[in-house]
Amino acid sequence: MPVSEVLHVVDGQVAYLTLNRPEALNALTPAQRDRLIQLFGEASANPDVRAVVLTGTGRGFCAGADLRSGAEAGERGAGDGSGERVAGERVPGDRSGERAAGDVARMIREGAQRLVAAVLDCEKPVIAAVNGTAAGLGAHLALACDLVLAAESARFIEVFVRRGLVPDGGGAYLLPRLVGPRRAKELMFFGDALSATDAERLGLVNRVVPDGELDKTAREWAARLAGGPTRALALTKQLVNASLDSDRGTAFAAEAAAQEINMTTADAQEGVASFVERRSPEYRGR
Repeated sequence: MPVSEVLHVVDGQVAYLTLNRPEALNALTPAQRDRLIQLFGEASANPDVRAVVLTGTGRGFCAGADLRSGAEAGERGAGDGSGERVAGERVPGDRSGERAAGDVARMIREGAQRLVAAVLDCEKPVIAAVNGTAAGLGAHLALACDLVLAAESARFIEVFVRRGLVPDGGGAYLLPRLVGPRRAKELMFFGDALSATDAERLGLVNRVVPDGELDKTAREWAARLAGGPTRALALTKQLVNASLDSDRGTAFAAEAAAQEINMTTADAQEGVASFVERRSPEYRGR
């Protein structure tokens, strides 16, 4: 994979990950997908990275998984109906689609699900700056992020039904938790394009901004997160992500354990000291 297909810059303790295949609406190749998984893992482990921003170039955030590489032939994913050949559409004339039992499930586990899990499990807060079309796996990639900013021109499409496919990339897990099962079914059953404004109304997006202000807003939010108590944010993310899968007793026990862990950090001690001393805290992410 050319390095330029996923741009990676660390600036001000923020890792900026940019999908850079605008001619394909940033449809993901396997190499790009694996590179993103690697970069999210590195962001988790690097103490000098305290927030992550994920975005794309051109008019697409991510149109799903790209079928043009042979390894992706037959893999599920999505496109936005723009004519790009993306996952879920068989390559015309292809006769290499013979599969053994378990091949598709394995492909999904090792591909789309592994990518979405890398975002959910990243120990640093992740902002999606959705600059354009987010379709299928691309939509789920955005929804897995902790905060979602959308340009006014952005749109979200649960396109799988248009291809006769079942949603992948954790969509049936993520979407009902964000909008409830009835809204999730409506979006997934019809596959209609959802405007940024409607996505905000449904709770899929934190804020819609003019196209020209997306980068600026994402940088401002990322800077605030990078200046925060990094370990406390990581533990908070973990608690919230697990909350809908837990009963009250399990959730309360996890909360108490997180408090115990967090109170050993320098940032927690700084937060308490700054309150007592009536000054602004200076968090160092430790």
